[in-house]
Amino acid sequence: MRLSAPIFRLKRQAKLLSRTQDIPLHQALNQIAISEGYNAWSHLAASATPTSLSPCSLSEAILTELAEGDMLLLAARPGHGKTLAGLEIAATAHRKGRNGLFFTLDYHEQDVVRRLSQITDTANVATDKVVIDTSDEICADHIIRRLSRMSGPSVAVIDYLQLLDQRRCTPELDTQLAQLQRHVQTSGDIVVVISQIDRSFEASGKDLPDLNDVRLPNPVDLSRFTRTCFLHDGSVNYSRVA
Repeated sequence: MRLSAPIFRLKRQAKLLSRTQDIPLHQALNQIAISEGYNAWSHLAASATPTSLSPCSLSEAILTELAEGDMLLLAARPGHGKTLAGLEIAATAHRKGRNGLFFTLDYHEQDVVRRLSQITDTANVATDKVVIDTSDEICADHIIRRLSRMSGPSVAVIDYLQLLDQRRCTPELDTQLAQLQRHVQTSGDIVVVISQIDRSFEASGKDLPDLNDVRLPNPVDLSRFTRTCFLHDGSVNYSRVA
């Protein structure tokens, strides 16, 4: 599908729309995408970048590379496909012989089901096998308890990092990441944590965010993650943490 303008100009239109209509940028991006014939900005961005990976091939590539005990940080700005990619990973895990779990403090279950429906049949993923957990009690302890009750290896996707310590009764964010790190190291499970990127990245001039752009409300040792995957405008930077 041919775009009416280069993608960088469409992004400028979205930023202007966000200011003039006083709406969040991700909503403005989605409005622009709809006007171009796409159902979301993440789909437009993926289609507009020939060298980029589709959500399906991205999840395949990630799960092929991830090993037992890995922790992956999956990060992007709003509207760049991180939630859909996380759902794709959880759904694809089942086809690869693992349990796929999706924990979210951001969406209701019906929202997650709707987003899963965006994964088409041609993606060949088991969307109906994903364990969806939208409990207000989600934290490292809650996630570890659920994983410990599963039979066989599991891939848990957590949506998202910055909400894990929003309740006063939960441990600090870095403490929770340390708990998850210990669990995957002993169990062989895999944990994927979705993360926000600070909006200052958009003024940085960089093509893709990196660890320095992760929005951290509290100090966190990001070296606990063994791998990172940054998304932006359909481009992907997937690498091992040094």
